[in-house]
Amino acid sequence: MKAVVMAGGEGTRLRPMTSSMPKPLLPVANRPIMEHVLRLLKRHGLNETVVTVQFLASLVKNYFGDGEELGMELTYANEEKPLGTAGSVKNAEEALKDDAFLVISGDALTDFDLTELINFHKEKGALVTVCLTRVPNPLEFGITIVDEEGKVERFLEKPTWGQVFSDTVNTGIYVMEPEVFDYVEPDVPVDWSGDVFPQLMKEGKPIYGYVAEGYWEDVGTHESYVKAQADVLEGKVDVEIDGFEISPGVWVAEGAEVHPDAVLRGPLYIGDYAKVEAGAEIREHTVVGSNVVVKSGAFLHKAVVHDNVYVGQHSNLRGCVVGKNTDVMRAARIEDGAVIGDECLIGEESIVQGNVRVYPFKTIEAGAFVNTSVIWESRGQAHLFGARGVSGILNVEITPELAVRLAGAYATTLKKGSTVTTARDHSRGARALKRAVISALQASAIDVRDLENVPLPVARQQTARGSAGGIMIRTTPGVPDSVDIMFFDSQGADLSQGSQRKLDRVFARQEYRRAFPGEIGDLHFPASVFDSYTGSLLRNVDTTGIAESGLKVVVDASNGSAGLVLPSLLGKLGVDSLTINPGLDESRPTETAEMRRSGLVRLGEIVASSGAAFGVRFDPVGERLSLVDEKGRIIEDDRALLVMLDLVAAERRSGRVALPVTTTRIAEQVAAYHGTQVEWTTTSPDDLTRVGGEEGTIFGGDGKGGFIVPEFSSVYDGTAAFVRLIGLVARTQLTLSQIDARIPRAHVLKRDLATPWAVKGLVMRRVVEEAGDRFVDTTDGVRVVEADGRWVMVLPDPAEAVTRLWAEGPDDASAQALLDEWSAVVDSAGR
Repeated sequence: MKAVVMAGGEGTRLRPMTSSMPKPLLPVANRPIMEHVLRLLKRHGLNETVVTVQFLASLVKNYFGDGEELGMELTYANEEKPLGTAGSVKNAEEALKDDAFLVISGDALTDFDLTELINFHKEKGALVTVCLTRVPNPLEFGITIVDEEGKVERFLEKPTWGQVFSDTVNTGIYVMEPEVFDYVEPDVPVDWSGDVFPQLMKEGKPIYGYVAEGYWEDVGTHESYVKAQADVLEGKVDVEIDGFEISPGVWVAEGAEVHPDAVLRGPLYIGDYAKVEAGAEIREHTVVGSNVVVKSGAFLHKAVVHDNVYVGQHSNLRGCVVGKNTDVMRAARIEDGAVIGDECLIGEESIVQGNVRVYPFKTIEAGAFVNTSVIWESRGQAHLFGARGVSGILNVEITPELAVRLAGAYATTLKKGSTVTTARDHSRGARALKRAVISALQASAIDVRDLENVPLPVARQQTARGSAGGIMIRTTPGVPDSVDIMFFDSQGADLSQGSQRKLDRVFARQEYRRAFPGEIGDLHFPASVFDSYTGSLLRNVDTTGIAESGLKVVVDASNGSAGLVLPSLLGKLGVDSLTINPGLDESRPTETAEMRRSGLVRLGEIVASSGAAFGVRFDPVGERLSLVDEKGRIIEDDRALLVMLDLVAAERRSGRVALPVTTTRIAEQVAAYHGTQVEWTTTSPDDLTRVGGEEGTIFGGDGKGGFIVPEFSSVYDGTAAFVRLIGLVARTQLTLSQIDARIPRAHVLKRDLATPWAVKGLVMRRVVEEAGDRFVDTTDGVRVVEADGRWVMVLPDPAEAVTRLWAEGPDDASAQALLDEWSAVVDSAGR
């Protein structure tokens, strides 16, 4: 008699384990489930077997080949599309048409006596014999009733409790006569129990049920998969285990190295060529795959670890499954019920909470606390906040569900009855997410002032007018398919590092406050927002001399929300202006670097041909500003910072300017020449904002188009910077090209180097050690100053596995040499 092993299912309930591996190849006690099935068939003399394959078919074929290693003859029937349980067997009809055959699933673990099943079939003269077993919970299976002779009286697929009439279920193991193929249509999906068997019973054909004794587990869920491992180790199922039982229940396969000082408490299994170091503890129901390394201090209990996994020092794995080729770094913790897919990196001291699913090829950052599944995201982050708030791909990393949880966590950090201001850019994605955010805030007893679509500086200013905080949702600059969820404090500034950490903790614990029905927050839509903003701006920024100067300017609104403010503002300024790209374009909520560059080139052409004094281009949310001089030449952002600094310092002649430490030291020369001084800040926008809001600060900027006008606001504001620039140019009687020409040239070069999270700390220690006696500035990262004034700065990125370097010298060659020297230091430490 031949057998058919059905091995074509996708095993969707077992994802992420089956994302890159077919379900029949999942290892149980370090051997594929299907191999246990094939060995069972061989024990009962069923050496000729047809395997039906469909999902990831090549992996099954490559693993088992022609069956020679098992002493069997294997052939394969490939389904081009899923054909159902009967359709897949029909696909192998040619090999089965001569005699009765046995059908068995390749992903169920069993030790049933198949010989007895076959004998029963022959004795009864059955067309089909269904192998049955009794289970305590029949809801996931097809239940069956048989009469005293064993003839099937009734089938019911996956009943509810109200429909349960038996605990005897269909195991999916059948003995059949070839005539059954007459009832299966070719090349269409057909199931045995749902389609074929009811028809046979209707025609009175002999269908019998054989109630088998022994072990059977349908490995269809993560829970049943882990249970199957434990049952094999406990001896509850009669299968072969490779290796040697070195003590009761402790199985060690060939070539494995287990240090005498490792603690082993069986039953457990350690695969071939695995290495377990001294001080590691492996406890009951743990299966360690082939070539796995378990470092000292690691603790594993009820963990299933697939092949080629690295388990770092002092890591803790409990009741979890870890896919092949994954690295679990030092002191990482994976909790009960969690499943890690193939080829992942679980960073140092990270925690993956129970029942979380991490799909293949993902990175969990060092120190991350992951309590939701990582499916589409590229990584599980240690911290929510990056450089632009909480950022990610729309509907992949940033979903409405995430937005609701974030807003709920933010609301929980505020008092009940507080007011939060919300706003967005003109993209559809931001509009949809903001609605989710508003609902979550109201449900957490927070009143909401919704500004709808406004420039980012307007959202900040309105937040500062009586709100406890604010949330702005915008398209990530330069990345059209990503969004940023930005959180503001009561002053409209980005949350401080401390407030970010507080929000992080609430989000990680998922302890969100919920309002009682009478506490649901109100929703308001404030009026005259733009008039309020422009009125305040013109009252606080010096505009003297503008009306008399006769200046002509060209303004590019870049089809963004900045254009909403400009009409009334330009009219009140009394300046001759030409506005281009004023309308909102939903299809372009942001712009790439190439789009921005081509826009500036076009702006330059218009400025030069129209005889304007200069041109400005806003980013789509009105936060940043780019400049073009009267000749139509683009003033690069780092250079525009020095031009604005020179204009402000020359007029004020005192005070201080706030600049990040990555800015060229030419800025110190410019400031000092006009009697002002520089206060260096970290690269974090909230630090620059903090200094920008202090008394005595006259200017701030980041060298990327972000300018702070302290007399109006302590945050980046493109519109305020534009108004201030018009006044400065009108009063100074100099052109932008003249100002640019009198400022020395800077030679700052930048480079990014990939650095694994686990070695970032080591890299920074090595940089400090290499600095030796040279001056070291640790305002942000490490800045090393040479005796001749050249400097290099090394800064680990807080959101990416990258180290960023800046170097400045008297010329490009000198800066390049310095950058190369310290890049080598970072590279060597990161290896």
